[in-house]
Amino acid sequence: MSATGAGLLLISLLFILLATGMPIAFALGLAAFAALFLQDGFDIFYILGDTMFSGIANLAYVSIPMFVLMGAAVASSPAGSDLYTSLDRWLNRVPGGLVLSNIGSCAIFSGMTGSSPATCAAIGKMGIPEMLRRGYPNSVATGSIAAGGTLGILIPPSVTLIVYGISTETSIGRLFMAGVIPGIMLTIMFMAWAIIDCRRKGYEFAARSVRYTLKERLAAMPRILPFLLIIAGTLYVLYGGIATPSEAAGAGALLTLLVVIIAYRLFRFSAVNGIFASAMRESVMIMMIMAAAELFAFALSSLFITQSIAAVIADMEVNRWVLLAVINVFLLVCGMFLPPVAVIVMTAPMLFPIVTQAGFDPYWFAIVLTINMEVGLITPPIGLNLFVINAIAPTVPTKDILWGSLPYVLVMFLAIIILCIFPDIATWLPNQMLGVVQ
Repeated sequence: MSATGAGLLLISLLFILLATGMPIAFALGLAAFAALFLQDGFDIFYILGDTMFSGIANLAYVSIPMFVLMGAAVASSPAGSDLYTSLDRWLNRVPGGLVLSNIGSCAIFSGMTGSSPATCAAIGKMGIPEMLRRGYPNSVATGSIAAGGTLGILIPPSVTLIVYGISTETSIGRLFMAGVIPGIMLTIMFMAWAIIDCRRKGYEFAARSVRYTLKERLAAMPRILPFLLIIAGTLYVLYGGIATPSEAAGAGALLTLLVVIIAYRLFRFSAVNGIFASAMRESVMIMMIMAAAELFAFALSSLFITQSIAAVIADMEVNRWVLLAVINVFLLVCGMFLPPVAVIVMTAPMLFPIVTQAGFDPYWFAIVLTINMEVGLITPPIGLNLFVINAIAPTVPTKDILWGSLPYVLVMFLAIIILCIFPDIATWLPNQMLGVVQ
């Protein structure tokens, strides 16, 4: 069978398995196993375990469960509620202020967790009911949270940037720096659209009847500041070369856990056990996806599918920006069906040499890739954030969530275009802090 035929068969099998509702890790692994078994027969069992284990047998991956634990500690405590309340009190007089509070809370919470689903769930549980109570339409309430939650994989510490760094052997600290300004830019763009949308639809005065004194506005700040200091400290020791990503993640997780336990008096074993259980579930899910994605990538390579796709892309005698557009479409389609971690593990090693040979900065490309993955989080059929929003707001029709998220997809496309025109948005900070990569 030709590489094209094998590739179509493998991808078709994957989609069929996903359509049955099978967990993504199992669907990836089973599709890869079936393809390899048809090619090599029972010999596949000699390499099956080693291939999957090699996908996660990297010491740098220790940072993933640590950052997940850091996020779980915050998400399992009232920290998210305090953050949301504080921003709401400061922004409620701004047109569309409650939407801005949602997006701002998502951005800051992303820096605490590095996880989009956790951000969606934590802020959405408070933000969506409050917006609906104040008269905002379903689409505005859910769309802003779904889009704001995607910032979790762009604003550092980001699990997807860690996976990209390990897959392409690039500096994780530099990747985190590259995500800071684009993350802030995308947050501002989300807020700008929210203001425009609220003014256009006449919801700008929905929250102005609620007034807060300065004392009330400052009341929640003491509980939020320790978390912001931990984030700043974690990023400082990481960027400053004082600690490795794994060490910085471990220290950040420990400090966050201690602050949560002390600030919110979570001294009962059941509360702490719940934090660790939540972190373990998400970490195991990510690691299983990564191991299965490694096997899937191995199957693609063994069937010469990866090499064929890479050759076709590399041999395209077109302008490098046309080449980048083709790559973006390819990533967008992948992100619509697979989670960001799986897409990065499978595609980054293949696309990395093509992108660098075309003269693009690999750290800039990591941010473009990540924004593509953000789009995938709020587009069907496997838009993870859409499912999270649907779970926490079951009374809101799915079509309202989709229509509310669509404008933010267009905003992300605009962000990618801006990054293409002004790549220094992603590269300036790491170059200033760590020097230009030769």
